[in-house]
Amino acid sequence: MGIRATDNRVASVLAEYRSQLAPLYDAGECKAIVRSVFHDRLGWDAAQLDLRASEPLHESDLLKVYLPLKRLRAGEPLQYVLGEVEFHGLRIKVSPDVLIPRPETEELVEHVLRDSADVRGVVDVGTGSGCIALAIAKARPQARVTAIDDSAAALAMAADNARALGIDIALLHADALSEGFGLPAGTDLVVSNPPYIPVEEERTLAPQVRDHEPRRALFAPAGDPLAFYRAIGLKAHGALPPGGRLWLEGHWRTAREAAALLREMGYAEVTLIRDLSGHERFIRAVR
Repeated sequence: MGIRATDNRVASVLAEYRSQLAPLYDAGECKAIVRSVFHDRLGWDAAQLDLRASEPLHESDLLKVYLPLKRLRAGEPLQYVLGEVEFHGLRIKVSPDVLIPRPETEELVEHVLRDSADVRGVVDVGTGSGCIALAIAKARPQARVTAIDDSAAALAMAADNARALGIDIALLHADALSEGFGLPAGTDLVVSNPPYIPVEEERTLAPQVRDHEPRRALFAPAGDPLAFYRAIGLKAHGALPPGGRLWLEGHWRTAREAAALLREMGYAEVTLIRDLSGHERFIRAVR
C-alpha cells in the first residue's frame, strides 16, 4: 500500500484503517485497533490520539503506524501483529505458536489466586505462552510452578516470557493425553485451560481465530470434547493430596458435562462457576 505525502495527518491514518479493515471489524473495533497500534508504536494514549488528529506525522512515525495494517487487513489477529498482550498485569509475548490469552482466562487466574494462599506446588497443563503459570508464580512467589505443554515452540515462547519478566517457572515437555503423562511430586494445585472447542464448531469461529491461532490449542479431539478433562482429571486425582485442588476452564456448552465427569472420578467437591458474561465456564474440584 502506498503512502502519499498528503496523507501524513493522523486523521488520514485513522480513516485509512477504517477503510481497510471495514470488511473485518466494525467501527468500534477499528477504533480500538488504531488506539492499540498508536500506543504500541508511538506511545500515544487515547487522549493524545484524539487531540492530535489534525497533526502531520513524520515519515518514520507514519511508517511505524502503517506497517501493521497489511497484516491486519489479511486477518491476522492484532495481538500477533503487535507481538504481545497484557495479561493480569504482565506483558506476555505471543506468536502464532500459542493461543492468544483471553479475558476469561484472566478470570480463571483470579479464581485460582483467591483459592491458593497456601499453595506450594502448582502445575499448569497446556501452558502455551505461559500466561497462567507466570501470573500465578508472580502472585505466589513461595510456590513452585511447573508449566507443561506438548508443543516445543509453545514452551520456547513460555521460556522467553519467563526470562523477559524475571519470573522463575519450571518447563516440562509432555502430552496430557499420553499414557505416560504424570504430574510432578508435591503438586497441590493443578490448573488448565485445555483445548475444548469441538471441531464441529470450527466454521462458527471468527476467521481471525480459525485461520491464525494454533489448532492444537483450540480444538478437542474429534468426537471427544471432554478428552483433556478426562485425562487431566484422572492424573490430578492420582497425584493431588487430600484437599488438593483442580481448576479448569471449559467450553460454556460442555462445562456441566466436564463437571459431572469429575464427580464420577470421586472428587470430594466439584463446583461450576460462571464467567463475567454469565456462562458456565470454570470448574473447581477438590481431591
